[in-house]
Amino acid sequence: MDKINILVVEDTAKERDALLKVLHENNYNVVGVATSHKEALELFYANKVDIAIIDIYLNGVPEGITFAETLNVLPNLAKPFVFLTSTTDRTTFERAKLTKPFSYLLKPFNELELLYALELAVEKFYAQNDVFLGDEEDTVISAEYLFIKKGKSLKKVQITDIVYIEVEEKYCNIVTDKEKFVILISLTKILDLLDPNTFCRTHRNYIVNTSKIMEIVPTDNLVILAGNHKITLSDKYKDLMKKVRTLK
Repeated sequence: MDKINILVVEDTAKERDALLKVLHENNYNVVGVATSHKEALELFYANKVDIAIIDIYLNGVPEGITFAETLNVLPNLAKPFVFLTSTTDRTTFERAKLTKPFSYLLKPFNELELLYALELAVEKFYAQNDVFLGDEEDTVISAEYLFIKKGKSLKKVQITDIVYIEVEEKYCNIVTDKEKFVILISLTKILDLLDPNTFCRTHRNYIVNTSKIMEIVPTDNLVILAGNHKITLSDKYKDLMKKVRTLK
């Protein structure tokens, strides 16, 4: 499981320290802090960035907007961002608005407003309509990750780290090598969102990551996965064996 990677673009030390404190306390991973457009681009290219928090004025110049404009035109590299600024100038706001930020927050920031803004940005950018709400967790499913809300923070789980998924009534247990998550979604719906070349059903209540299969015991209706997880293999889904390369 990975933390969500955030790039911070902020040139004022006091405000930067306050921002970093909140992000670290809420389990976000800050990949770097930039104080100029040039530094922001260098850090963006050098790191895996999921979202950026951008101050509009850097060293008295609206370089934050310039960086945001650059993000929008980078081929296949666009990422969500939120503006965090002390300026209330209408002209600046209108220019910033054209870059389509996911939020426009004023300093001094409110911690809860910032956390909500980050959460909404992740949901809107990475999942669009694939957002599922549970009693305790919110989940966003993208092509590569699950973004799962636990408490006040979002956790990023790589799809490839999933070992298996088990349905319990209206909930699904997402089991990885290290942790289990519970989300409100039907097994059929989540199967539709996963790569059928990697994930398949072994039973009406189970989906397995075929790359995690260690052993198949057809006579015992059993699939053994990485971590010694034992999953039922029903007769209906024994075609699974055709998807697994075997030596005879």
